[in-house]
Amino acid sequence: MNKLLLVAALSTLTAPGWAATNTVRLSVPTMDCPVCPITIKKALTKMPGVSQVEVSFDKRLATVTFDDSKTTVDALKTATTDAGYPSTLMEHTK
Repeated sequence: MNKLLLVAALSTLTAPGWAATNTVRLSVPTMDCPVCPITIKKALTKMPGVSQVEVSFDKRLATVTFDDSKTTVDALKTATTDAGYPSTLMEHTK
């Protein structure tokens, strides 16, 4: 019985109970060629916790779905900037 309580307590403490999936739209105005979205998508996909990335060259927009316990909006913006494409937050939904 004590082992069962210990396992239950440990699983409660280690479960990501506060994690949430978020989606952000980042404006990336410096995209100027059809290859730019590939570079931006690669940079964002490498980020921990990112589960989905869509980049629109026509709209100069990146939509990113991520786990907020593993990364932040600022880290995503830094990833695009480090790849050569500074971005700004347009929309954030939880």
